[in-house]
Amino acid sequence: MSYAIGIDLGGTSVKAVVVSAQGKELTRAQTTFDPDRRMDWAEKIRDQVEQLERQRGGMAGFIGLCAPGLAAKDGRSIAYMPERLQGLEGLDWTTYLNRTCPVPVLNDAHAALLGESWLGAARGFENVILLTLGTGVGGAAMVDGRLLRGHIGRAGHHGHICLDPDASADITRMPGSLEDAIGNCTIAARTGGRFQTTHDLVTAHESGDKDASAIWMKSVHALACAIGSLVNVLDPEAVIIGGGIARSERALFDPLEEFLRQVEWQPGGQSVKVFPAQLGELSGAFGAAANSGILDTHD
Repeated sequence: MSYAIGIDLGGTSVKAVVVSAQGKELTRAQTTFDPDRRMDWAEKIRDQVEQLERQRGGMAGFIGLCAPGLAAKDGRSIAYMPERLQGLEGLDWTTYLNRTCPVPVLNDAHAALLGESWLGAARGFENVILLTLGTGVGGAAMVDGRLLRGHIGRAGHHGHICLDPDASADITRMPGSLEDAIGNCTIAARTGGRFQTTHDLVTAHESGDKDASAIWMKSVHALACAIGSLVNVLDPEAVIIGGGIARSERALFDPLEEFLRQVEWQPGGQSVKVFPAQLGELSGAFGAAANSGILDTHD
């Protein structure tokens, strides 16, 4: 039976999943790497592929990979990833892994949406948005059944839309971005140094801390306004929310639903559906597998 390996390269670890064309998970693996050692992540990926193929007793028919950054037009490498993962830009994975069949490469958030669309919360939707809430805010969009990539691969960077043109700039030079409004990267600044993680902020909110609640509600309101704005641009059927902050569950989704009711344009009573992601930390790996070409087979 033909199988695919989907690989998700993160900031400090590599996740992989082995799947059949029908989406059945055959095995999974995860390994850490030293981000300060040049190309350690690449060596770990090559070792992981070899190990998984030994376990399966034969070479994978398909391999797909996702990573942070903008994927190249030809889909064979990451074209732009400044500052982190030195050596990733321009690395041709088909050549590096010594494959005869192409190893297609995707942005990690784009891959996460493909994974959720194939096997998770976005299954069955043709128009859907994904937001990943963590250290930053990642995202992706599917329009009329096609992953939206854009001219140079920037499409779906929802975290860098502007919510306040008078605020300070984020890492992409965008003032008052969604990422700065709710991302874990700004939690210390948003709480005056009182909290170092969003998890701690939410815990204090749930314990009845009024100051923590005010800060948290302001962040969730910003998220609702961002989603409402994206709905007006892309008109999705559903919005999928993943990432570490999404594990706040009702503390996030209950107020988000209320704030969305207040700001969303609802012609004829139509409103967007909001769901938590289902595949967790493996959504990118499943999406990379889906992008590998395995879905074009008919085993």
